[in-house]
Amino acid sequence: MKSKDEPDMKPEYRFDYSKARPNRFAEAYKKGTSLVNLDADVAEKFPDSESVNEALRQFIRITDHNPEQPSA
Repeated sequence: MKSKDEPDMKPEYRFDYSKARPNRFAEAYKKGTSLVNLDADVAEKFPDSESVNEALRQFIRITDHNPEQPSA
């Protein structure tokens, strides 16, 4: 029988959580933010979420006002 202090978990599954950090994306995820992965070549041009969002907003403004653009 195992002592009270001895865990029932196999040694290879044990992890020291004392150095764990909170998930930096948790709050954004709760608010409904979508997380996407950028390919390396795109990430070079858009280093942060603000630059990506601004580029996408400009794209939306252009395509919403372009009568020759077919609607989806």
